[in-house]
Amino acid sequence: MAPRKPSLEMLRALTDENVLRSLMTHPRLTRAEISACTGISKPTISDSVRRLSEAGLVIDTGERTTGRGRVGSYYSLAPQLGTALVASITPHEVVAEAVDALGDVQGEVHTALGPSAGVQLATESLAAAVGRLAEQTTGELRTAVVSAADPVDRTTGRLVHLPDAPFLVGDLDPPAVLATRVTGPVLVDNDVNWAARAEHHAGCAAGVDDFIYLHLGEGLGCAVVNDGAVRRGHHGLVGEIAHLCTAGPDETAMPFTEVFAALGLRRPASTAIDVTALQALLDGDDKQTEQTCTALARAIGGVLAAAVSLADPQMIVIGGEWGGHPRMVTAIDDHFSHTPRPVPVTAAALASPELAGARTRAVEELRSLIVQSALPTADQ
Repeated sequence: MAPRKPSLEMLRALTDENVLRSLMTHPRLTRAEISACTGISKPTISDSVRRLSEAGLVIDTGERTTGRGRVGSYYSLAPQLGTALVASITPHEVVAEAVDALGDVQGEVHTALGPSAGVQLATESLAAAVGRLAEQTTGELRTAVVSAADPVDRTTGRLVHLPDAPFLVGDLDPPAVLATRVTGPVLVDNDVNWAARAEHHAGCAAGVDDFIYLHLGEGLGCAVVNDGAVRRGHHGLVGEIAHLCTAGPDETAMPFTEVFAALGLRRPASTAIDVTALQALLDGDDKQTEQTCTALARAIGGVLAAAVSLADPQMIVIGGEWGGHPRMVTAIDDHFSHTPRPVPVTAAALASPELAGARTRAVEELRSLIVQSALPTADQ
């Protein structure tokens, strides 16, 4: 039986999507340039541009080509198509960005937080940051992607406060906070998962579909990327490694988070790691530095051995405020290379990878919403 031919409505919809996606990667294009980008005939592109213009999705910029030959009109996405919200919630601040379909940041707001902010202050800060952002930008916020320095329940998008977690914004409910400010879906995940996605998209793990991303900063976290996707688990708690048992400074077993207490590397009255003290120690060149590096590499090696046994990665990426320190990366690599299942270890390559990862996803979501809005036009 011969396959059914696609309907005219389907062909129009596919053409309209190709036109829109071309204009999402170029600020302006002529119909001839769109035809060249898509491989679709000029008359078909002209019909699509007309439909999309009538639908208010594409505009004639008023600019014209110069030089020999027929004058061409430049087209771009309409300015009123809205933006996507990108939010990052860390122990120190809330960052809110508005990005358009081209991936350009149209506005940015920073609101300070403290390590013991608590859920109420974090909620108020997130709402205030988004409110200020709305005043800076035009058009609606059509979707939101949130990165949080806490575990995230994959079903509800609420933050989860686990025992001994150093940050006190657990139970924050970003979807509820943003419900009246964002017209479309709100996606929430923890910062380590977004960082891993960023490294996979444009960092040291580009082209690598199976790797472990280990975050070593004030907090401890891990992302597992398998077949190109971040694995989240039933509750969304894959990679919560703080209580994984490993070797302590005296080589007895203890939870990973307790290693830093034993080494005197926690902030006072907190389970958060004292990053300033640890970085200063790594910059030193004495016996204490050597002993601390050895103890940390051994403890981290125990965590990685468990991750490698379960995930079978091609590589291990080390990120975080002190994890990417050259001395620490070298110590971890040296130690892990002598284990039964050694895997190459490398430092993360991107600055603020969690924000970069969330931003990339936000742009993808916004573009999909814009393409979806063209579907009624195709049915006319």
